[in-house]
Amino acid sequence: MPAPVSSIRNLGPASDAGFARAGIHDADSLRAMGADAAYEALLRNGTSPHFIGYYALVMGLQGRPGTIAKGLRKQPSAPGSMRSRRGWQGKVTHLTPPSRPS
Repeated sequence: MPAPVSSIRNLGPASDAGFARAGIHDADSLRAMGADAAYEALLRNGTSPHFIGYYALVMGLQGRPGTIAKGLRKQPSAPGSMRSRRGWQGKVTHLTPPSRPS
């Protein structure tokens, strides 16, 4: 029996249902299509576009976690300061995109 779409990192039961509506019923089919074609199939079958969903799909197909922020925490700051308006501060790690064949 083929592995479900939700066996791919970052994808869960809602992804199983969405990809099934798009005609993608297993993880191997999704991997064979690639992120762009699979996401396009989702959009053509009624899924609302959202960057985070696409991001989670791409990262999952690469076997990477769907989060890039580490150590974010709410910290008190002086009233009226830029920090108090932003609210969050912490270390954000930036991911390097995979190399592409020439």
